[in-house]
Amino acid sequence: MEDLELKQLEASIDDLIRVVEHLREENKSLLSERAHLLDRTEKARHRVETMLGRLKTLEQE
Repeated sequence: MEDLELKQLEASIDDLIRVVEHLREENKSLLSERAHLLDRTEKARHRVETMLGRLKTLEQE
């Protein structure tokens, strides 16, 4: 009985290791996507601020 329990424990540990590895890869991917989205957001913010500046200049003319 102990041998069977040990094999089940090993299988459970192997499953957990696979889950952890998958989650690490997913986390890495999500962090990369987040960085990309933050960059796009910053570029969009800059474009909007530039447009607002141009509109204010046009209003003053």
